Order: sequence, then structure tokens, then C-alpha cells
Amino acid sequence: MKSEELKTVRRFVKDELGGDNTQVDALSDKPLDVYEKFRETGLSNWWLPEELGGRGLGLEDSVEIVNELAYGDAGVAFTLFISVLGTSMVQLYGSDELKAQYLASMATRGSFCATLGSERNAGSELSKIETVVSRDGDELVVTGAKFFSTNTDFADFLIVVARSADDPEAYHAVLVPRGTPGVEIVKRWDVIGLRASYTYQVKLDNCRVPASHQLEGSGLRLLEIGLNASRILIAATAIGVARRIRDHCMVYAKNKPFRDGTLLDSPVFAQRLGQMEMQIDVMKSHCLRAARDYDKIMEGPDAAGVFARQGTLKSALTAKMFCGQAGWDVASTGSEMFGGLGYTNEMPIGKLVRDIRYVSIVEGGDDVLRELVFSRYVIPVPRRS
Repeated sequence: MKSEELKTVRRFVKDELGGDNTQVDALSDKPLDVYEKFRETGLSNWWLPEELGGRGLGLEDSVEIVNELAYGDAGVAFTLFISVLGTSMVQLYGSDELKAQYLASMATRGSFCATLGSERNAGSELSKIETVVSRDGDELVVTGAKFFSTNTDFADFLIVVARSADDPEAYHAVLVPRGTPGVEIVKRWDVIGLRASYTYQVKLDNCRVPASHQLEGSGLRLLEIGLNASRILIAATAIGVARRIRDHCMVYAKNKPFRDGTLLDSPVFAQRLGQMEMQIDVMKSHCLRAARDYDKIMEGPDAAGVFARQGTLKSALTAKMFCGQAGWDVASTGSEMFGGLGYTNEMPIGKLVRDIRYVSIVEGGDDVLRELVFSRYVIPVPRRS
């Protein structure tokens, strides 16, 4: 990544997210102006390939970008990168026509897409998906209800994972343009953190799209593959939030009277901040390592085939788990340093604690990911690394 691009991101964070974060912590009715401001930088959807009009930045570069964005606000970062989940599925398993029509348009417009997988009775157990897709001549008909989906209302298109009406054991991933009749936003979720992001409950009522809008392969497998990139970047948000917490602690400690000096002079404070710095450093190192694993596959001659065989990357799972846990530890320690003020809305630490909690919850909670690591990488001895 060019240093100028990283400078652009840092300048955006300073100008748009560096001051009072009251606006981004409010549950606004429509997407914030900050997303239009980011579009003006020319970096929207920075990961889309150059042949489709994108910047073509890899996931290693993306970790650096998301780290900086999350330092400003994790909800803004999440909204700006979560489209990678759907676009990577289309890039790897969509037809050339779909890529040219939808991904190239996203690169040009700096717009969004959404992925609809989870359901009320199929959160971490996606095999229980009840949304159904059936074939009717040259069209696919999608009907069902999806529980959590970010960016859906203002997305260009949705990637819907549904069970086949012809074979209950088969699942498909279907591209549904947002304006398709039958797509209904039921409500926007009032989330505790990441309040600058927009997550919805969605109903799909006989949504008809061309049969060519089905992606190649099992829908569940494709979703698993798409989650590699988004989980790594979710982990990267924890780095930015943890850095922000560390810096708030330093500013507070310089001015907080303690014994004959300030809190900054306390050896206990020094030890706590030293621990934070160690955790932040390891978090970043592991995210970058996971991103390099992903980029190596994407740069190969048969990325789609390799991912289809491998599915979930071990480093993507462990990066998300570790960063969520280490980030939560940093947030907990940081909030204690503010004493009673750390449990009020007078200080920014409360928002940062709420924001960082999502890392261990969305796209597979820690217990779900522990089981995945065990079943995929502990039991099969030949695949240990």
C-alpha cells in the first residue's frame, strides 16, 4: 500500500472522527454523512480488483486501513469493510457477467453490499436455515426471513444464503438486487455498540431473480469462505479500539493527581500500560499473519479451488478469537483506570468498551470458533501446523 493512501485514511479519521463522537454513537435514521466523506477519498471498497475498477489492495493492507478507521470509530470501520464478505463470494464464485455488472459498479460508485445468512433459528447453526430458493423456468424465487444483516437497506445487492427447495440438504448463495420486489426491511436493530453501523432484520417474499444470479458451489461453503476476510478485519478493529483506549488512559494519567505526583508516575499504571502495549502488538502481528495467509491464496492461480477445498482458515479463526479476548482485556483494564468515571458517559471509555465487545460476538462467538478450531485443526492430526 502506498504511504499516501494510509495518510489519506489517517487524515479522514482525524478530520471526521477525531473529535466529539456523539454523532457516530447515536442511532441515526439514515447513513451518516461520514460515509459520503469517505467515498470522496476514493478509497471506498479498496479491496476490489483493479480489473473491475477497484484499488486492488490485499487483506494485509486492509488490516492497516481498518486499524486506522477503528481508532476513529469501530462502527464506521465495520460499515466500510463488511461488504468484503459478499464481494469476495461474488469475486471467487460469480460469473464474469455478475462481476462486471455488480462489483464494477461498486468500485465506481463506492457503494455497499450485504450478506444475509443468519436467521432466528439458525444463528451459529446455519444448517437450520429455513429461507428457501426454488427454480421457476429461467428464474430463482427466494422466500424467507433473515435476522441480522448489515448495510442491507442501502446496499446495491444482497447475497442470500438459502436452502434448495428441490434438495433440503443443498444450499445456494444467490445475488438479489436491493430493489427486487419482495425485499422488505422489517426493522433496524438497536445495537449496544457500533451504533454508526446499520444492521437489519429482513423479510424476503417471493423475490425473483435470473437463474444466472446463483453463485457456483454450496451456499454454506461459500459463506464460510467469505467469512475468512471479514473475520480478519473484525479482528483488526479490536487493534484500533485498543490503541484508542491506551491513548485515552495516557492522557487521563498525565492529569490525574495521585499521591505526590500524577497517575503516570505510578508503577502499577506503568505495568498495566506495558501489558496493553504487548497485547496490541501481538494482536496486530497475528492479524497481519492471517491476512498474509489469505492474500497468498488469493494471489494464486486457483484461489476459488483452494478456498473451496480448505474453507475456513485457521489463522482467521484464531485472529478473531485472540483479538476479541485481548481487546476486551484492554478495555476492561482501561475502564478500571478511570475509577468511577469509567462507569459513566462522561468519559469516552464507556463507548469503547461497548464497541469492542462485538469482536467476540458477531460472525461466530468465541465458543463457536473454539469448536471450529477443535474440529478442523485439533482432531485431524495431519492438518496440524
